[in-house]
Order: sequence, then C-alpha cells, then structure tokens
Amino acid sequence: MKDLFKLKSSKKISQKTDQQVVSSKQDVQQFLSKVAAMPKTTGDSRLIFSLDATASRQSTWDVASQLQTEMFLGAQSLGGLNVQLCYFRGFAEFFNSNWQSNGDDLLRIMSGISCQAGATQLQRLLQHAINENTKQKIKCVIFIGDAMEENIDVLAQLAGKLGLLNIPLFMFQERNDPVARQAFVEMSRLSGGAYSQFDSASADQLRDLLKAVAIYAAGGLKALQDFSKQSNKSVKLLEQQLKS
Repeated sequence: MKDLFKLKSSKKISQKTDQQVVSSKQDVQQFLSKVAAMPKTTGDSRLIFSLDATASRQSTWDVASQLQTEMFLGAQSLGGLNVQLCYFRGFAEFFNSNWQSNGDDLLRIMSGISCQAGATQLQRLLQHAINENTKQKIKCVIFIGDAMEENIDVLAQLAGKLGLLNIPLFMFQERNDPVARQAFVEMSRLSGGAYSQFDSASADQLRDLLKAVAIYAAGGLKALQDFSKQSNKSVKLLEQQLKS
C-alpha cells in the first residue's frame, strides 16, 4: 500500500509541455465538479484558510494576498461563515487565528504576515484541521502553497482521515513544482476535495473560484446564483452543476 502513495523522483518526471498549462480547462472542470458535490449547508459554516508563508512564496505573496482579500470580502456580507486563518513559516512556526466572522478582522491579521525561510508543515496543518473538527464541524480546508517537503505517506493518511470526516481539501498550487503537484493532487483526491494550479496569468480565475467556494460555504446555492450573475463562465458552470 505504501508504494501507492510514494512519489516518483523528480528526475523521472518528464518535462511538462502543453499538458501542464496552468489552470487548464481539465483542472478547472475537476475543481468545479468537486465543489458542486459538496453538501449544501446554511448557518454557522466553518472554513479553514491556510497558507504556506515560507520564503519561496515571497515573490507572489502580494498577488496571493489580494486574492485572499477578495475571497474574504466576497463572503463577508452573507453571514454564517466563520473562517480560521492558518499559516506556517520559519523554524517550525505554525499560526492559527481564532474563528472569525468579520472579514476586516481577518484582513488585519493577514496584513501583518511576512514570509520567512522554513520547511513546509502540511502534516501539522492537516492534524490541526482534524483536531478542530472534534470541537465543531468544519466545512472544508483551503490551502495555497508551492512546495511539499514532507513524507507523502503520512500526508496521504491524514488526507484520508479528512475524507472520512467529509472535510474536503481544496489545494491551490502556485507555480509548477512537479513534486508538490503530485502530493497536492493525491491529498485532494483522498479527502474528496479538488486541486488547481495558478500563477499571475490565471489570478483572476483563481480569485473567482476562491470567492465561489467561500460564498457557497456561507450562503448555499442561492448566494452562489447571485454571485454568478456577475462572474466568469467558470462560476456560472459551478452554479449549473449545483442546480442539476
């Protein structure tokens, strides 16, 4: 069983060509399908929004922060959505905020984050989500990062536990590191979540998908329908799948 989750050496991974187009139509379609399959909820929904704040992400931090800001603002007026911000950086530093229902409070926390050199701590993040769920039900976990430096077998086991708890992982990868891609795809699959890749060229698309997940988690199908009236085709497709 262990071999099923074992990552291939990056030396054995062929150079990606047209099949690795960032935010490819196939990735987006799979992402939307997974979100559409999430059970409809109303009321006090809880969403963990987690970030890799290690030094490798400094160059794209401003872009990612703007997307995260718009996601929070998109769901802020709906009510019923509580968000916990988590990030890791530096020497084994792991931060999790209190649960917040006010987008302005979350933005103030985010504005003080700066990237620091360090290793990834995805194992710690996944275990944290499992522990939080024992206190009160979590709707989903969103993660944005660009690297994976841990044991994939351990991460896969924890992602599988999240799947059993009906807590999907939505993994968003910056840039195109092949090791991170394989890990993120497997983690999202085992949890019943979805994966997508982005860079500055596809930031607008990622922004709307993030907002759609937050809005759906906060307000259900009706809120998503209202949002889709002024959104791109990807969000409209999400609405159509939820209605079917």
